[in-house]
Amino acid sequence: MRIVKGYDERRAEILAAATQLFQEKGFEKASVNDILKVVGIAKGTFYYYFKSKEEVLEAVVDEATAVLKSRVAAVINKPNKDPKDKLAEAFQSMNITDIYGGKLLEDMHKPKNALLHQKSLQAILHEVTPLLTGIIEEGVQAGQFDCPYPKQLVQIVLAAVATLFDDGIFQLDKKEQQQLLEAFQFFLFKQLGIEN
Repeated sequence: MRIVKGYDERRAEILAAATQLFQEKGFEKASVNDILKVVGIAKGTFYYYFKSKEEVLEAVVDEATAVLKSRVAAVINKPNKDPKDKLAEAFQSMNITDIYGGKLLEDMHKPKNALLHQKSLQAILHEVTPLLTGIIEEGVQAGQFDCPYPKQLVQIVLAAVATLFDDGIFQLDKKEQQQLLEAFQFFLFKQLGIEN
């Protein structure tokens, strides 16, 4: 007996299967046929929801951006939390390797996927900048931060983080990653007028 599913349910099922396959095999090696086998659908059904494998990957990026946004929003909405702690926790919450780790992130950073990588950065800047800006403005009002350009600082910081911590651009060992993290923290604190 054929099971009929709603549009959103079937689309989510395809996305979940594709995400898993992209993580396990990598975007390049995972095929539309692999997705079809996992979900148990015909090719025509797949193409009803997505025009191509690349469009599925774009949808995965959109989901990742939504996850980032919800994680940062959850930090912002915590009551009785200091703006300094909120900012630190917000940046920590933006690490999505627990969800989209492995080969998927590696593939996204390859030169031939530069446009997709750029789209993901653009989406993150668009969606997350207002949230982080709000934390900095809260810190300025509380007298904890001294920052005349909160939004612009957030844009610079997010673009720098997306570039400097990108394994596809810089292959850093653990010591270099730690030093870069400390330098990033030093820079951010200076820009926010935090002494220690």
